[in-house]
Amino acid sequence: MPEKKIKLTRPELKRYRDALARYQRYLPMLKLKQQRLQLAVRDIVRQRRAAEQAAEEMDTHIRRYHTVFGDRLIIPLHRWAKPSRLVLGRKNIAGVEIPVLHQVLFPEVRYSLFATPPWVDQALLDLREKSRREALVDVLREQERLLQKELSRIIQRVNLFEKVMIPHAKEAIRRIRIKLGDEMRDAVGRAKIAKKKLAAALAEDVAQGQSLPAREEAV
Repeated sequence: MPEKKIKLTRPELKRYRDALARYQRYLPMLKLKQQRLQLAVRDIVRQRRAAEQAAEEMDTHIRRYHTVFGDRLIIPLHRWAKPSRLVLGRKNIAGVEIPVLHQVLFPEVRYSLFATPPWVDQALLDLREKSRREALVDVLREQERLLQKELSRIIQRVNLFEKVMIPHAKEAIRRIRIKLGDEMRDAVGRAKIAKKKLAAALAEDVAQGQSLPAREEAV
């Protein structure tokens, strides 16, 4: 935040006081949102890691019999195992809209049970389950990305308030108070001096008024 020259005036004092009150009122809300986002990110990370492990376990399971995929098939097994559409919803966490996976849809398949190897049915189920788990991982990663992005923004704002804006407002208020205090003391001092001068002038006028008749009587 660039250094701004502080005007040492009463209007500026009020402006900085109002700004400080806003900052101190808004900061706790920012910190509360930061805490909620941190908890949400922690939970999403846990879910994402569990989903990644589940996807790896399914991949390991499939690789145990992947050699049979070398058999010539007349059906597009891998293409049928890819999702045709993801059904997503939306969820709001601490003001952040994140996607939620509701359903993974696959293309309709038709093949002859007699013209295909017996392992095809189970292989298709396993491949589709792997796709489901990978889709969940992708959605959880997107949730984490969105929440982490907002968390970083909130942390920056909290730091800005705590380390820049609030200290700057407090320092401005302190300097303006000192300046106004000095001006008030100077004004009081000038008033006392003026009062003394006025009192002296009045005393001199009184003295001159009293001495005039005495001189006339002497004449």
